[in-house]
Amino acid sequence: MGAGPGGLYLAISLKLRDPALVVAVHERNRADDTFGWGVVFSDQTLANLKANDPETAATIEAAFVHWDDIEVHIHGRCIRSGGHGFAGIGRQNLLTLLQARARSLGVVLHFESEVADLNALEADVIVAADGLNSRVRNDTPEVFGVDVDVRANKYIWLGTTRAFGAFTFAFVETPHGWIWAHAYQFEPGTSTFIAECSETTWRGLGFEGMDQARTCRAAEALFADWLDGHPLMSNAKHQRGSAWLNFPRVACERWRDGRVVLLGDAAHTAHFSIGSGTKLAFEDAIRLARALTDQGDLDACLAAYEAERRIEVLKLQSAARNSTEWFETVDRYTNLDPLQFTYSLLTRSQRVSHENLRLRDPGFLEAVERGFAAAAGGPPSDSVPAPMFTPLQLRGLTLPNRVVVSPMCMYSATDGTVGDFHLVHLGARAMGGAGLVFTEMTNVSADARITPGCAGMYRPEHRDAWKRIVDFVHGQGARIALQLAHAGRKGSVERPWGPRADQPLIDNGWPLIAASTGAWTDRDQSPRAMTRDDMDRVRDDFVRATGWADEAGFDLVELHCAHGYLLSSFLTPISNHRTDDYGGSVENRLRFPLEVFSAMRSAWPADRPMSVRLSATDWMEDGLSPEDAVIIARAFADAGCDLIDVSAGQTSPDSRPVHGRMFQTPLSDRIRNEAGVVTMAVGNIYETDHVNSILAAGRADLCALARPHLADPNWSLRTAAETGWRGVQPPVQYLAGFAQLARNLERQQQTGPV
Repeated sequence: MGAGPGGLYLAISLKLRDPALVVAVHERNRADDTFGWGVVFSDQTLANLKANDPETAATIEAAFVHWDDIEVHIHGRCIRSGGHGFAGIGRQNLLTLLQARARSLGVVLHFESEVADLNALEADVIVAADGLNSRVRNDTPEVFGVDVDVRANKYIWLGTTRAFGAFTFAFVETPHGWIWAHAYQFEPGTSTFIAECSETTWRGLGFEGMDQARTCRAAEALFADWLDGHPLMSNAKHQRGSAWLNFPRVACERWRDGRVVLLGDAAHTAHFSIGSGTKLAFEDAIRLARALTDQGDLDACLAAYEAERRIEVLKLQSAARNSTEWFETVDRYTNLDPLQFTYSLLTRSQRVSHENLRLRDPGFLEAVERGFAAAAGGPPSDSVPAPMFTPLQLRGLTLPNRVVVSPMCMYSATDGTVGDFHLVHLGARAMGGAGLVFTEMTNVSADARITPGCAGMYRPEHRDAWKRIVDFVHGQGARIALQLAHAGRKGSVERPWGPRADQPLIDNGWPLIAASTGAWTDRDQSPRAMTRDDMDRVRDDFVRATGWADEAGFDLVELHCAHGYLLSSFLTPISNHRTDDYGGSVENRLRFPLEVFSAMRSAWPADRPMSVRLSATDWMEDGLSPEDAVIIARAFADAGCDLIDVSAGQTSPDSRPVHGRMFQTPLSDRIRNEAGVVTMAVGNIYETDHVNSILAAGRADLCALARPHLADPNWSLRTAAETGWRGVQPPVQYLAGFAQLARNLERQQQTGPV
């Protein structure tokens, strides 16, 4: 059911695998009806088609219009990037080619044929390839577990006789906000032209009340600089009034019901900004054809199809979500330099990385890196560092690069005193080339600890033990930061290993305090809600620890306001149920953490920076909102905070984080570009490409890596050797080893493994 590209290609693939099969396609529309303009293929999609059916692929390829370049127009500048390898074909042309191929193989095509009753069909299998508005799926949404997320932006699918020589993004600022076009040629003399904007801009520009003809004339005026007098056209003849749409992201828990199976947009959608709808439908068709012609139980074959394709679809939908959200929040990025804006656009889905851009267009990436270094105040040089090796200035502190060893609790102190383990642990990482090394969470009083093994800064001997480590780190030319915290309701538990890991202490425990009552879990001790006297004591503990941090020689102090610990328990409504001046609104919940920070800032030297770690979301409904996080970050910045360390979650055991590579980086992105503050991204960042992509796109100013530094203390030195950067300075004792590694890697790149 459905003679779109996916349905037709499935029919073709089935007949190729088993010519004896009887395959019938029913389509409710006419053979020459189409409701789009052009279809985009990547080189990879074409390679998949060639492997499945070389004849069909050759026919399609002969009708392609090819291009390699992407052009981005904003603020009167045009930034061009090459090597992207795309091709376009008219949707109607594609359908005509597929119809002809299907008929030649014996597929029976029925047009203007609406299947009213699936039960009346004499078929072994019914494939619902009936598109975004699938009747099969929508008639029984509960059977397929349908979830539809209607996205915020408005868009309209138009065409034009203007032949664009590159995939073109044109951004126009209006009094009502930004509007932009996605434009590409798909056949000689015709291009797709998709206009997109926020609903606020759409209403402000008057599109809400326009029919299709008036919409085209209004859009022509807005994009006159790129249309060169060519008209815009709509082919949505079936649709009266406005043809503007909101994109629906469709996901289904189940793709099959007995002999009925979903394919393509009927099962899943991916936003047009990554051009993957037809790609997904074709790849579904290839895999489903194999499932339907495999020997074995039909239900098992269909289950294998769904399981395999679901993984690939989830990857594409994740990339599409990133791309969709980038365009929905484009206002964050329009103040970036046009070159950085273009880089951000090109890497928005996370499918294109920093080094991948170097392969596509080395000249473009060199310009990006040179611009990044110049914006950081670096002197002009023939040797330009990658973003990760570009210095960063925070007050009087200069970090030699943007890689940070993230705070990692070791639970190995004795009565709060750090010892030889910490000297070796932090000292090794200080020699590993990172720009900044953080201590683990260090607690400001004995009853502020998580476990008896947690580090402290509440006795003079703690200061002296830390000074020994700080002096060693400085002796290696590295910088070190102290993270100060109070565990709150997550305290008084065993270390996270052994038979009673994370269990409440039986002996020698201590009473807990928090913003409100309510134990971390049912098995944990319930805290007492803090009084004003408690607040005064805790504030003074932080101030004392800050003074000792100064005496120990730390370069930066961080206030821990994340992960459900004491100050975090004030910030999030999940754990703050107070009815006084410290509960309720975000401004009230912020009051005590901000008081602590301000007191610390007064005790800390003015020429040295301070940071705050935040959980920017609780990953829970009715929890801390992204809007709250921006307000909180801005308030700390106004109080003298130089860096927001953007983490997330761990504020409740009931939270449901959405994990993945760089999964917390979007939170850093939002805070940095909406609050206008310096941020550090953290969370499943583990590759060089991750770090460079985050920094170059303006999503963060620093990147913190935890587990990669546990596995490899020399992560930054090794990365410098791998990327050919010689501006990093290893300890003099290690220079020979670094030089040999660099030579071997360079030789390997030239000749292969050695």
